[in-house]
Amino acid sequence: MAFTVIVGNAAQLIIRNTEDERLGQGFEDVFAQYGSLLSRVANSYEANHALQQELLQEIAIAVWQGLTRFKGDSSVKTYILKIAHNRAVTHVANQVKRIDTDEYNDDVVIEQASQISPETATSQQQSLSRLLVKVRALAVQPRQVLTLSLEGLSYDEIADICGLTKSHVGVILKRAKASVLEGNSDE
Repeated sequence: MAFTVIVGNAAQLIIRNTEDERLGQGFEDVFAQYGSLLSRVANSYEANHALQQELLQEIAIAVWQGLTRFKGDSSVKTYILKIAHNRAVTHVANQVKRIDTDEYNDDVVIEQASQISPETATSQQQSLSRLLVKVRALAVQPRQVLTLSLEGLSYDEIADICGLTKSHVGVILKRAKASVLEGNSDE
């Protein structure tokens, strides 16, 4: 299959299927509706902006390829989130195997987030940056469950995506929230 990836900003990622425009159009509709959601998934797994964009491209391609296999057993949102999180987990596993030549610390992440748009750097943005740093510090499974919960998915949907039981999702989510909120009483 031949395709072209065009990247503007994260919400404007478009994949054109040069062999079948019908599939490309279906993807464009899905990505127009859920592109920002997929961007947030990439952001929750990757701190480095360049690698976030790379991950978002990987997710977009996986979603594009996966839409042809969609059977309607779940909602489109649940289906593409499962694809996105699986791709993100693979991305993280591959990044861990690579030799880290770029020293990256949490203060740099917060500083970069505030440099992107200084006029909108409010206390909410700073709080969000601190929250993202804490979420990224979680192990993969709690991070995945917490991120899906923050996106408004039910325990059943999260269990389906992650391959867990509904009660296990509750336990993981409670522990993840406690870990993220730990030390936030002074903020």
